[in-house]
Amino acid sequence: MLTCFSIPKAFRGHTGIIQRNAIRSWTLMRPPPEIILFGDDEGTAEVAKSFGVCHVPQVVRNEYGTPLLNDLFEQAQSAAAYDVLCYVNADVILMGDFFRAVDQVVRWKSLFLLVGRRWDIDLKESLDFFVGWESDLRARLGGQGVLHPSTGMDYFVFPRGMWGAIPPFAIGRTAWDNWLVYRARARRVPVVDATDALTAVHQAHDYSHVPPKAGNVLEGPEAKLNLNLAGGWKHIFTLDDATHMLGMGGPRLAISLKHLQRRLITVPTLYAVSDVSTILAKTIIPSFRRVWSSSRKSGSAEEAGFDTKG
Repeated sequence: MLTCFSIPKAFRGHTGIIQRNAIRSWTLMRPPPEIILFGDDEGTAEVAKSFGVCHVPQVVRNEYGTPLLNDLFEQAQSAAAYDVLCYVNADVILMGDFFRAVDQVVRWKSLFLLVGRRWDIDLKESLDFFVGWESDLRARLGGQGVLHPSTGMDYFVFPRGMWGAIPPFAIGRTAWDNWLVYRARARRVPVVDATDALTAVHQAHDYSHVPPKAGNVLEGPEAKLNLNLAGGWKHIFTLDDATHMLGMGGPRLAISLKHLQRRLITVPTLYAVSDVSTILAKTIIPSFRRVWSSSRKSGSAEEAGFDTKG
């Protein structure tokens, strides 16, 4: 079973509509997850009550009023009824394939981080969650949706107690999600990219909730502090740093050229100097050889995972 937790923004206007869409979709997953909504922003307590989910109002915030990741994750792991948790942004719609993907990975390993790319779409209205709503939404994605690049990660599934100490990142600013991927890799935890196995739908929104004094979410003081807390650019990891890809047959090694390139680049960050030659000899070089051999046999570098489009 699964505990999903999130910290919504104030339920006003369009933001309220898309957050209700998201939370409603989580309640429809089977088996139903435990859902915990954190924070005391406008409407959160009422929405939690209306959906029959848990509510924890108090979360530590910084001087700008932005909730902090370390307190959120600590409280969630303490309060969760289940040992597998999922942080998910409050504007992200999940479907029935989400739990199936989680179940695959849980059966494979006891320690893991499951993440994936999201589909971006502009939804203005409250969705009708009638029979067949998933098929209808997938059809809309086919015409209006855009698959976000490997930098866009809006859900993180992990077992309780995996992280250790988390820095006090400002949620909703840059770097904290990248750091989570780095942290898993640094702890030798498999990072599984579930993009091909499930559809996570991010509903477009503005950033009117950010106070003017906090500045731009990408370049303001909170973003700069987050980057510093992460340890700088060398700890900015993305889905290109995944160790595995999730497909119909379960997790498989991520050995496309982009993944192997990132492993070469990040070896000094993840391993002691004395371990680098061993890592190269036992893992990365053999993987390069397998990819090259596959491309020679198939006659297609692109089929073997090489980026032929520059």
